[in-house]
Amino acid sequence: MTRHGNTTTSQTTASAEVIERIQDNLGHVIMGKTAEIDLLLAGVLSGGHTLVEDIPGVGKTTLSKALARSVGGTLRRIQFTPDLLPTDIVGVSVYNPKDGDFHFKPGPIFTHILLADEINRASPRTQSALLEAMGEKQVTVDGQSRSLETLFVVIATQNPIEFHGTYPLPEAQLDRFAVQLSLGYPAAAEAKRLLLDPGDTQRLASIEPVIDPAGLVALQRHAAQVAVEETVADYLLALVEASRTHPAIKLGVSPRGALAFLATARARALMQGREYVIPDDLKYLAVPVMAHRLVLHAQPQYAGVSKAAVVQECLEQVKVPR
Repeated sequence: MTRHGNTTTSQTTASAEVIERIQDNLGHVIMGKTAEIDLLLAGVLSGGHTLVEDIPGVGKTTLSKALARSVGGTLRRIQFTPDLLPTDIVGVSVYNPKDGDFHFKPGPIFTHILLADEINRASPRTQSALLEAMGEKQVTVDGQSRSLETLFVVIATQNPIEFHGTYPLPEAQLDRFAVQLSLGYPAAAEAKRLLLDPGDTQRLASIEPVIDPAGLVALQRHAAQVAVEETVADYLLALVEASRTHPAIKLGVSPRGALAFLATARARALMQGREYVIPDDLKYLAVPVMAHRLVLHAQPQYAGVSKAAVVQECLEQVKVPR
């Protein structure tokens, strides 16, 4: 399980500086949410996707726009509704009477960053249109596979309060999100700044690109080379196994989830200017990476046991390597 990185200290320092500039850009728009911004970037740098579960009006769309501007990428937003069709996402072949042939009209999924707003309002059939894209960076239309952008990031949102007219995301789809986070209300000081400072549009307009999409892909590849010692890998596997054997859990973290856990840990290490993963990276990311993948048994679920609390119990049970 040991994997040694091929990066140098100077490369790691340069990458960390670029990431810090992206963090500063996002922090300029979404004030007082440093930890949440870090989680989003850990997900992006790991090559994964992010699920934001939060109430309306806390800045989810603004954060996505700020990320797109920071990396010089294109952003497409889809408002998921019950009548949304898969073709509204991936595209459709349109008949052209002039040449008597069908021509593919790409959908909004052909972008660098896709904001899937209120994803749980669409039907399971429409939700499933994202599965292939999120897993393989391609879509299949009329039997033909079409590649997406090399940089392809999904930021999906769902409202945890309203359940009328919604379709809960199935486990197969939840497992494709690297991290889940919640922005929440701003603190009093940040709320006051939001009232007195220029609006979202003006703050967004002031953001200058830090890198281009190809540069972000290079950062993702750099993160994938961060070293992981065997003891740290064993610690990760022990946490994953604890999630599968915990008495409250019906379905634990999958192998795909374990890979996402490792990838986000590597990304966090790079964000902090390190060429190696430490146990604290795993402890910091355990809840955002593991909790949304768990399925609880009926009794603890209806007793109000939270998935985050179960992950914390797993952290307490597993010995940290030294």
